[in-house]
Amino acid sequence: MSTAGSKVLVVGATGAVGGALAGVLHGRGARCAVAGRDAGRLAERARGWGGCPARVFDAYDVDGCAALAGWAREALSGLDAVVTAVGTVAFGRSEDTSDEVLEHLVAVNALAPIAALRAALPLLPEGGAVAAVTGVVAERPMPGAADYSASKAALSAWLTAVRREQRRRGVHVLDARLPHMDTGFADRAVAGSPPPMPPGADLDAAVRAVVDALASGAAVVRPGTDGGLVTEARER
Repeated sequence: MSTAGSKVLVVGATGAVGGALAGVLHGRGARCAVAGRDAGRLAERARGWGGCPARVFDAYDVDGCAALAGWAREALSGLDAVVTAVGTVAFGRSEDTSDEVLEHLVAVNALAPIAALRAALPLLPEGGAVAAVTGVVAERPMPGAADYSASKAALSAWLTAVRREQRRRGVHVLDARLPHMDTGFADRAVAGSPPPMPPGADLDAAVRAVVDALASGAAVVRPGTDGGLVTEARER
C-alpha cells in the first residue's frame, strides 16, 4: 500500500501513539479520517492534519466502533486502511484484580479494536490493510499485569487468525507489538500502580516503523534483540 494518497482511518487519534501515527501518515501524504474519545483534543488535532474528518467515539460502544469504518469510507470517498491504537492498562497481582477491571480491559483493548477492524474488512480493496497496536505483552505476558497482558494477547490472536483468512483477498493484517514508551500511559492505569519501568522506547521511531510496516504489507512489528524494532513479513 502506497502511503501517499491512501485513505486511512486512525482510531484512537487522541492518544499519544494514535496521534503520532496520524501525524506521520498525514506527513507522508495520506488522507486521514480520525476518531478519538476526547472531542476537544480531536478537533484541535484534526485541524493540524489539514482539517481532516473527525468523529468522537467511546470504546464501550461496540456498535459505534463498528460504524467508524463506514463513516470514514464515506467521508474520504474510499478507504484503504484502518489503524487502531486504543488501550488502557491495569496493574496488580491476578488474585487482587477484580472481574470489573478485567471486563474493562477486555472491552477497551480487545472488543473495541476488533469491532472497528471487523467492520472494515469487507470495505477494503485488494492491497488494503488493517493494523492494531497490541504491545509486546501480547507475546511476553507481564507479571503484575496478567489481565492487561491477556486482553492484548486476545487482540493479537484475533489478528493472527484474520491474517490467514484475508490472505486470498490480499488484505494485509499488521500486529504492532510495541514496547513500553514514555507516553504517560502506565501512569493512567485504571487500577494499581506501575512497577519500575525501563527507559521507554522512542515514540517517533516506533510510529515510523509501524507506518513503514503498514505500507510494506508486513505482518508484525516487535522489539528486536538490540533494543530497536524489527519488522517481519510473516508471523513466526
